Amino acid sequence: MANILVVDDELGIRDLLSEILFDEGHQVELAENAAQAREARLNMRPDLVLLDIWMPDTDGVSLLKEWAASGLLTMPVIMMSGHATIDTAVEAVKIGAQAFLEKPITLQKLLKAVEQGLARVQVQQAMLAAAPQPLSSTLSISSLVVHETVATPDVQQSFELDRPLREARDAFEKAYFEFHLAHEAGSMTRVAEKTGLERTHLYRKLKQLGVDLTRSKRHS
Repeated sequence: MANILVVDDELGIRDLLSEILFDEGHQVELAENAAQAREARLNMRPDLVLLDIWMPDTDGVSLLKEWAASGLLTMPVIMMSGHATIDTAVEAVKIGAQAFLEKPITLQKLLKAVEQGLARVQVQQAMLAAAPQPLSSTLSISSLVVHETVATPDVQQSFELDRPLREARDAFEKAYFEFHLAHEAGSMTRVAEKTGLERTHLYRKLKQLGVDLTRSKRHS
């Protein structure tokens, strides 16, 4: 599903995270220090990085700064630590980290953070694909689902980019939620988990966008 780089100086943590992520279908590369992480970043081009803060040679925050300064922070980075302060976590997020996981890391929090990070990658890729449109004002949503292996009905939609921003954003959000509803067979619980929204907020959002919930259930 995704290439994930795990950077941690503790062998037990590396093995545990690798086993969990591998069971979820991901390809996992391991690094025990910043030097190995730099090499892996260049060789494998990870879709997401799990980065420990406290390491013996170069700490995770310094490595994060290095990647940001050199233009290599092109993937979501989730920081990990059992001893970091709130200030350290805030600093990492300001630099560009997507999230912070406190050790010991629970399975649920790990998988949720990874899922949200990979979802953000797909959205960013779609936005980049939408930016250069010199010959046409229409954008296909097919670029959003290029990495999906599950056949999902009714995802081929188009967006007119010359519309007002609010209308264009609403059209994108409607297609985004319709895709996840179809993919999850209409399960509001799973869609809420996928999109990171509370169920009540999700219902309001779908009603506001005019999403037909009966369609996704008919496809299940």
